[in-house]
Amino acid sequence: GESFYNPFLNGVVEHLEEAGMAEESQGATAVFLEGYENRDGTPLPMLVRKSDGGFNYATTDLAAIKHRSSMAVEDGGEGAKRVLYVTDAGQSQHFEMVFKAAELAGLKPEDVSLEHVPFGLVQGEDGKKFATRSGDTVKLRDLLDEAVRIAGEDMQSRLEDGQELSDEAKRVAEIVGIGAVKYADLSMNRESNYRFSYERMLSLNGNTAPYMLYAYARLCGIIRKATDAADGETMEWPEPANIIFSHDSERELVRNLIKLPDILSEVERDLYPNKLCDYLFETSQKFNQFYENCSVKNAETPELKASRLTLCTVTAGTIRLLMQLLGINVVEKL
Repeated sequence: GESFYNPFLNGVVEHLEEAGMAEESQGATAVFLEGYENRDGTPLPMLVRKSDGGFNYATTDLAAIKHRSSMAVEDGGEGAKRVLYVTDAGQSQHFEMVFKAAELAGLKPEDVSLEHVPFGLVQGEDGKKFATRSGDTVKLRDLLDEAVRIAGEDMQSRLEDGQELSDEAKRVAEIVGIGAVKYADLSMNRESNYRFSYERMLSLNGNTAPYMLYAYARLCGIIRKATDAADGETMEWPEPANIIFSHDSERELVRNLIKLPDILSEVERDLYPNKLCDYLFETSQKFNQFYENCSVKNAETPELKASRLTLCTVTAGTIRLLMQLLGINVVEKL
């Protein structure tokens, strides 16, 4: 926590003073960086020590940067080369100033990247700040519990009257509910505000977790049926075979699947997980077009069947990998 850096705070301020960057300002100690001004045009101070001797967030952040990037590992430093700060967009200016000060003061090596990863606000369906009816902050646990409850009720409604959900069905409801909340959050551009809606995030239509979970379960069912596997058996994935193109939809699916390494590199570089979700949705749509035009079980030749089973297996593996990267488990039946 923040208290870990307390022993380093005085040293950071002294370092800034020695570098000629920190100066007294109305009894406090502040750093004034070029290009940052108050609304009235006066220089905007970045306080590093208050008039009562206490320290500010900027001081702690600078101490953390030094510990993470420039302090020798043998002295307890972390040796980081890329440090990500994931906070709301309202703190963008704070981190701009902290990173600039760290650079000018030599608190980080030139080959270390400090990156602010801002995110927008979650709003209620009325477009206002997301809160309970009494105006309190919504607890994540309550939010997830409600999503699981709704998913369970939906599954219950499909059973015969009086039939209870099995333990396996309850497990699936938990995966669907929690996955829906995660996916809804990560599928949005992280810098944009979005409106929280259980109805939209739990929908089986569109770019949602239930849709992707259903697509994966459907793929498993297609492979089981094509390989004559018993319904209760453990999923057996077919051996890979040479790909044979007999329809344009097969080519389109393969063109989409081979984009995976580039998508992963782009997300790692730019830190926009919604691009994973967009690619997932595109992949599922390409597969649907393939399946509508190409029979797997009743393919014209054994070689073509093996080829199409391979496409199913690779598509399923792609969906499974990306859902796991998003922190969402998949289910073989839904």
